[in-house]
Amino acid sequence: MQEYIAKNLLDLKRIAKDVIANYENERIFAFKAEMGTGKTTFIKAICEELGVESLVNSPTFAIVNTYVSYNGSDIYHFDFYRLEKEMDALDIGFEEYLYSGNYCFIEWIEKIPNLLPQEYVLIEIKIMEDKSRMILCYKRNK
Repeated sequence: MQEYIAKNLLDLKRIAKDVIANYENERIFAFKAEMGTGKTTFIKAICEELGVESLVNSPTFAIVNTYVSYNGSDIYHFDFYRLEKEMDALDIGFEEYLYSGNYCFIEWIEKIPNLLPQEYVLIEIKIMEDKSRMILCYKRNK
């Protein structure tokens, strides 16, 4: 498990680079954190590290956003906050995205506990008393 402390956006950039390097063969990253802790901000930092030049923002209403990396590969960013029921994720083709071989960054995994793959990288973000963020990253096996 890796543990990081982010006090500012420069720290996030450094942490994003480290996470991509430490999990270079992984493609599914699940984010667990309370609202407002910076899930989307951290995903933006990771996408920048992967060479995404387009605007990275929360797909809260669209459920999924697609970005293109420096090498032309698609990157999928999911936000399941507004999902009514787990089956709704299947209706948008969630499983096809997961097994595409492309990066998938998933917010609000609590909404889809039965749809997560056997293995993925779990990233937990917590706000500390000084407003910094503690970021924990580890490979998860169901």
